[in-house]
Amino acid sequence: MSDSTNETPKPDINDLPAETLAFAERMFEAARSGNSEPLVPAIEAGLPVNLTNTKGNTLLMLAAYAGHLDLTKALLDKGADPNRENDLGQSIMAGAVFKTHNEVVKALMEKGANPRLGVPTAIQTALMFNMTEMLDILGATEEDKKAAVPQLPSMGP
Repeated sequence: MSDSTNETPKPDINDLPAETLAFAERMFEAARSGNSEPLVPAIEAGLPVNLTNTKGNTLLMLAAYAGHLDLTKALLDKGADPNRENDLGQSIMAGAVFKTHNEVVKALMEKGANPRLGVPTAIQTALMFNMTEMLDILGATEEDKKAAVPQLPSMGP
């Protein structure tokens, strides 16, 4: 039986030096803006390619969601995990589908992204918004198309 008092506490981000936090924020901003200039060399120098921010979003998730195809491909080539979910259980693929970044979705699929991961899945996202071309890109089966789709939150009374 394990004693939970012997578990190592989760590190507190606030214990990191300010310059480390500033560097990390610059890398996340580079991913959001599609700026590979500082990001790719930092990864080549040892920055973890699957680094996550405080919400569990990876560099790849930020780049793909923003539609930065070249940076998405570069991160995938450096070993970024296309199936990593953030802290809310959202997948990189579903975010790219939601934003209708077809070429990014194709690049993710080529590197093994699973369109059936996350909540909602990429396939469910495409179904919610009636994205027939996207369903083809995702390889949705007739069975996928019959599956229950989460309801969108109500926007009014």
